[in-house]
Amino acid sequence: MAEPTHTPPAQEDTPRAFGWCHWHQGHSEGIRLIDVVEQGSGSGGTVFACGPCIAANSLVPFADR
Repeated sequence: MAEPTHTPPAQEDTPRAFGWCHWHQGHSEGIRLIDVVEQGSGSGGTVFACGPCIAANSLVPFADR
């Protein structure tokens, strides 16, 4: 009998982050962290972008560097 093969989950089953895109200044699904702003004193910040803005502006997500 043949062994069952593992099938990866469909794209729709993958959870996607929802948040604020700093490039088009609006909420979007599938945002990625682009940069972390460090400050000597204070909280600093983070910058996120959605998939279309990443492609249009040739951005590199922080995790992919």
